[in-house]
Amino acid sequence: MITRVTHQLTARTAAQNLQASLAQLNRLTEQATSGTRISRPSDDPSGTAESLRLRGEHRVAQQHARNAQDGLGWVTVVDNAIQTGIDLIGRAKDLTLTGANGASSPAAREALATEIDSLREAMMDQANRTHGGRSVFAGTSDAPTAFDTDGTHNGVPGATVQRRIGPDSTVRVDGDGVAVFGSGTGSVFSLLTDIAADLRSGVDVTPRLAELDGRQQQMLGELTAVGTRYNRLEVAEAANEQRMGGLENRLSAVEGVDMARTIIDLKSAEVAYQGALGVSARVLQNSLLDFLR
Repeated sequence: MITRVTHQLTARTAAQNLQASLAQLNRLTEQATSGTRISRPSDDPSGTAESLRLRGEHRVAQQHARNAQDGLGWVTVVDNAIQTGIDLIGRAKDLTLTGANGASSPAAREALATEIDSLREAMMDQANRTHGGRSVFAGTSDAPTAFDTDGTHNGVPGATVQRRIGPDSTVRVDGDGVAVFGSGTGSVFSLLTDIAADLRSGVDVTPRLAELDGRQQQMLGELTAVGTRYNRLEVAEAANEQRMGGLENRLSAVEGVDMARTIIDLKSAEVAYQGALGVSARVLQNSLLDFLR
């Protein structure tokens, strides 16, 4: 059976071929200018699904990296506060040792007591340090300060500030205010107040040296624990940054184009389209005059 080829069929076929050639040229132009071969799901359904999965993992890793970075900010403030507190106790020990000398005059002991009072104020400043508007030694409490002026701790027992730094990993980023500074009559603030009072009243402050030493050792222990958490956060931040880099490379492999190959294909498609235009212009003779020649 011979198919009848009409002028209308030829015109329709030529138009369809031109449209297909133009669509290919447009697709390659879009890829070359955007640098990606997937602009819509229909371009590559399986590639689109993989791209969405990789982007989801990237967002999670990015959030974990931000959490680790925020945690480092918290822990840095805690570390500095404890380190300063240790130094303040060291100075208090020196002053107490000086005051233990029975030959000190009342004026000298008053001067020592006054400096002890200033050390207590400085210690209170460290205990009430904040990060991002929140007390770093008050846990999840929304109290304006971690410690009242009398040394009472305002934190919620057992309620700690945590940051998720991995799919199954969290790290505490706040400081244990009670462990570091004590609370109420058992706090370092109460101890410094008692030492100043003893100096003013002429009481032997020698026994206070052991108490100061005990508090200092407690702070050193907490400082070590904070250092361990700081290291975990640093490692987690680096690991998440590395993971994001790997995911970006995989995403580029899924979505990206081989630019050199795409430019070659684009040039070929352009030549093919120009050729198709020329052929169609010669074949599609729509006027009656052209038909009668």
